[in-house]
Amino acid sequence: MSPRPHWLALRPCNEPAPADLQQTLAWWSLQFTPRVALLEEAVLLEVAASLRLFGGRRALHRRLLSEAQALGLGLAGLAWAPTSLGALALARGGVLNGFARPLPELLDALPLACLSAAAAEAPMLERLGCRRLADVRGLPRGASARRFGAKLLAALDQAYGLAPEAHEWVQAPERFSARLELPFRIEHAPALLHYSEPLLRQLCAWLAARHAGIKRLTLAWQHDAMRPREAGTGGELQLGTADSTRDFTHLRRLLGEHLAQTQLAAPAGELRLSADSIEPLQLVSDSLLADGPEQAREPANQLLERLAVRLGAQHVRRAVPREDHRLECMQDWLPWGQVLPAAKARPPLQPQPTWLVEPPQRLLAHHDKPLYRGELQMLAGPQRIEGGWWGQPGLQEAGHQQRDYYLARNPEQALLWIFHERLGGERSHWYLHGVFA
Repeated sequence: MSPRPHWLALRPCNEPAPADLQQTLAWWSLQFTPRVALLEEAVLLEVAASLRLFGGRRALHRRLLSEAQALGLGLAGLAWAPTSLGALALARGGVLNGFARPLPELLDALPLACLSAAAAEAPMLERLGCRRLADVRGLPRGASARRFGAKLLAALDQAYGLAPEAHEWVQAPERFSARLELPFRIEHAPALLHYSEPLLRQLCAWLAARHAGIKRLTLAWQHDAMRPREAGTGGELQLGTADSTRDFTHLRRLLGEHLAQTQLAAPAGELRLSADSIEPLQLVSDSLLADGPEQAREPANQLLERLAVRLGAQHVRRAVPREDHRLECMQDWLPWGQVLPAAKARPPLQPQPTWLVEPPQRLLAHHDKPLYRGELQMLAGPQRIEGGWWGQPGLQEAGHQQRDYYLARNPEQALLWIFHERLGGERSHWYLHGVFA
């Protein structure tokens, strides 16, 4: 048995809603259900099959309101009902819950303006004494059909659930690219941020529809026709993020940092935003602990991205694992925002020390037994490491190594990572190379 239809009607704040705003709201809604349709100024969602997935009707309604507000998609009206036209009429009339009472009872109390087919015939209907939808339903059907045509009766039947409804479902495109013609010439790059916001909202809504996040995007601008010849036709700005995201606030802040350091060669007259690199977004479950003040702070990755823009990528670096047997070469420090290598380093087979002693500290020995604040007790090993023979002279590498590593413990119960150099000669000594926390 199929679940009872559950329609949501979302009405944007701007009325009449711009086509791009309504389209943005529709793309954003696709993350909740594939059954999304555009009807007049509203976006309609049939969510009966999704209610259980999102924790029930109330939880889904709260999430819709909060996430729409976070993305800047203010809603002038929201309502839910067993029919799509009924939900839209209730949203226009300021009635939220179309399931609280029988739907005919709720619709009958609405004014004519809440149903478009009735609003179109409002002058004649008011002369007949009709003020509410209940009055229209009370008219003889045969006479109403002859006077007003079949459209009014069909809309009433669909809204009240007496006739089936048909919709064309919205589908998000495979690739994202949006343009905006600026209302006047923009001469300074920071001023482009305000006009980029609608494009960013469209991008975040499209990403939500595809359950994806973005790692690289391009904002391009077309120079005005009255530009100097040497200025060229336009310019562009590429943004990269450390993690896949569709957080509108973060992308807007990051774009603002880049535009603040950009100079336009000529006034801009058009903007275009495109998605260059998207990835499936790995959502993290909410914490079981109560929200605290620390959760309101800016995430570390977002802070580092902004600092990299302000200070320069070379001054903000991150550690990246590297495929190598030698401790000194197991990680690289890359500029923040640089694209990571496609291949990921395999985890080491043996436990690795928390802190690395660089350069390794030579240890004293008594009868060839290493000492560090007392005689060391060997717990594990040896782990033989040989590597670096492939390195080229002049590179900052650890060089050729022949070492036997041991896990040791001293009388103070400190766990140490030590090795014995096997190259012979004066270098055949014991060294401390790491400390376990």
